[in-house]
Amino acid sequence: QVQLVESGGGLVQPGGSLRLSCAASGSIFYIYNMAWYRQAPGKQRELVASITNIRSTNYADSVKGRFTISRDNAKNTVYLQMNSLKPEDTAAYYCKAHWRVGDYWGQGTQGTVSS
Repeated sequence: QVQLVESGGGLVQPGGSLRLSCAASGSIFYIYNMAWYRQAPGKQRELVASITNIRSTNYADSVKGRFTISRDNAKNTVYLQMNSLKPEDTAAYYCKAHWRVGDYWGQGTQGTVSS
């Protein structure tokens, strides 16, 4: 019911910033609960941040105070602003949409933090 395309990944030095975007298709984006996950090589995929259809947000403890999730329903887009990046933030970042019993995933975008 929805297709997701992530963008905005790249290479950044420690302490730098990246802004990830997730563009969604469809006319009912506003009802979806959205989230960002990340997965580093050899590690489990973990929830980074989420935002509901009423803009309630939650963050993993490891990113709280550094990352901000937001959404623009008029643009069918959810964002993840990542500041004060650390090497341990290096991962593939995935966007997820959820409604009722359905989960929809994007293909991911790579964020690399390195000197």
